[in-house]
Amino acid sequence: MDNMQIEIKGLNKFYGKKHALNNINLTMGQGMFGLLGRNGAGKTTLMKTLATLLNKKDGDITICGVPIENSKEIRRITGYLPQEFSMYPHMGVYEAMDYLGVLSGLSLRTRKERIPELLVKVNLGDHHRTKVKALSGGMKRRLGIAQAILHEPKVLIVDEPTAGLDPEERIRFRNLLCELAEERIVILSTHIVGDIEATCERIAVLDNGKLLYQGTVRQLTQTAEGKVYSAEIARAELAALKEKYIVTGMLTMGERVNVRLIANEQPTLNATLCEPNIEDAYMLHMVENGVATHQLGGIS
Repeated sequence: MDNMQIEIKGLNKFYGKKHALNNINLTMGQGMFGLLGRNGAGKTTLMKTLATLLNKKDGDITICGVPIENSKEIRRITGYLPQEFSMYPHMGVYEAMDYLGVLSGLSLRTRKERIPELLVKVNLGDHHRTKVKALSGGMKRRLGIAQAILHEPKVLIVDEPTAGLDPEERIRFRNLLCELAEERIVILSTHIVGDIEATCERIAVLDNGKLLYQGTVRQLTQTAEGKVYSAEIARAELAALKEKYIVTGMLTMGERVNVRLIANEQPTLNATLCEPNIEDAYMLHMVENGVATHQLGGIS
């Protein structure tokens, strides 16, 4: 595909006096791109702006060479799965997809060819007659992906798609997104760090409408090297440790606790250095940008 890129320059968006998106400059290419941030960071606002569901205040956005102002063409080349997804609960799965195909202007022949293929791709081939309201949460999310790519878009935008899913369904969903990203831009917006680590090579971190980081997962992870420790402590010491350091993981074993934490220097005599992961690096990055208030052995 030509010009498989999203370019965002100087993007601003306000809700009243709230600066929801603050001078965002971002480039996204083909493959999986992760948007990471806390709830309320601005991820959904950015997604809805890219999907032409919200208007920007100022700035420039082009999607695959098309200016965002050309909303009709943008909607033709993008698919969107919102955080709260619902569709025709009393229709059967195939019936609902067929109706959406009609609304998208697809011919009967195209719908007959494409819908069965898509239902098999999202593992719903055996549920084509099942009422939408009878599907599990994971099935509904997979149906949401099917409807989002029914018109074969170049860009797929998914907002918090794995929230509330069980581990097995989450893995299945992530694998599906990776498969779809082989031939299009897929933007995954989430606050679940593990989803980003498992699927995305390039990411951006948002908080309070500001872009804190953009680059590769590997580059972000490397920023925490030499600052992640593991230690076994008495359970009674845990509260004091949390006050002083960022604790990113812990395993309770009776009166002892194995903790994973971030510090500039060895926090306890028995603490050992660990290989950092993206969750460690994300928390460190938030602290260093003044988002979190934890102490970090000299960094606040």
